[in-house]
Amino acid sequence: MTGQELYLRLLAYVKPYWRQFGIALVAMVVLAATEPAIPALLKPMLDGTFVEKDPDVVRWTPLLLIGLFLIRGSMNFLSGVAFEWVAGKVVLDLRRQMFERILTLPTAFFDAHSTGNLIARVTFNVNQVTQASTKVLTVLVKDTIIVAGLLAYMFYLNWLLTLIMFVLLPVIALIVRLLAKRLRRISRSLQEAMGDMTHVLEEGVRGHKVIKVFDGKAYEQRRFDRLANWVRRYNLKTKVAGMAHEPAVELAGALMMAILIYVGTHETVAGELTVGGFVSLMAAVGLIFSPIKRLTSINEALQKGLAAAESVFDLIDQQAERDTGTGQLKEAQGRLRFRNVGFRYPLAKRDALKDVSFEAAPGETVALVG
Repeated sequence: MTGQELYLRLLAYVKPYWRQFGIALVAMVVLAATEPAIPALLKPMLDGTFVEKDPDVVRWTPLLLIGLFLIRGSMNFLSGVAFEWVAGKVVLDLRRQMFERILTLPTAFFDAHSTGNLIARVTFNVNQVTQASTKVLTVLVKDTIIVAGLLAYMFYLNWLLTLIMFVLLPVIALIVRLLAKRLRRISRSLQEAMGDMTHVLEEGVRGHKVIKVFDGKAYEQRRFDRLANWVRRYNLKTKVAGMAHEPAVELAGALMMAILIYVGTHETVAGELTVGGFVSLMAAVGLIFSPIKRLTSINEALQKGLAAAESVFDLIDQQAERDTGTGQLKEAQGRLRFRNVGFRYPLAKRDALKDVSFEAAPGETVALVG
């Protein structure tokens, strides 16, 4: 299943809560739309007060700033709460569906998959999925609008200067694309290692008596240490790959700012750009860095979420065991008889039991030791 197919399937879980999701989206769009208004207010404020000395500008600009940030604060709160509510509902629905599937799976499935791996899917992996279904969408929508709005305003102020500054954007996009594949591969390995570690931990807790009787503490500790170290290494690799884009984005931002200062000051001196326009353009460039960094870094959460979604949907899509049993026990005597019984673990090359025959009478305990 491709990343696009996984993401569309995840969005289907948001559909039942489209009202709350719509409220969150509208609030988020309003919040994003007010971002370019901040540098846009700086130009008339500076030119109207320090250059033209207009008393109306001095009187109304501070009030407009207060009103603007009141709107931004309320929209930020509303969108944040609504998205968290939707995310919680998506997690709940996925966990319910996964547990419902677990209850209908055949025994052979549990023989082939460790308990810890299944527990990790329901607990750890589902939380990673919400990053792809809600948080990533939030950043993509909000920050895309912010970047588009700020770019439009910057082109309005000085299209040539803005065009010169943003020739470095394709370089950032290329770096993000190269990191995407590596992040998804590492995320898969991290989730597998987390499942194995959870399995060993569960065995240690449940089998603590057996471990003590057979003096297996050192062996179990080595198993856990090895897997815990793998989790640590994969976590570190994920962080390194996720943070690798930041120096590139910051370097590109520094070059953009340097170009703006060099060319902008010359145009201001020449009278082609006002002081308010120059400061407003500087503010827009400063504001655009954060959403660009979030858009590039969201790839880490997206790849983690998609890798987790693969394991979650793999469990949900498992074929349920057919219940065809219709027989009823009559006159049970409590006697068990096995004749030529054989058993082989999934993916094993040899039989664990072969041609085993025995009988257990009522009240008798029979154990297979080997």
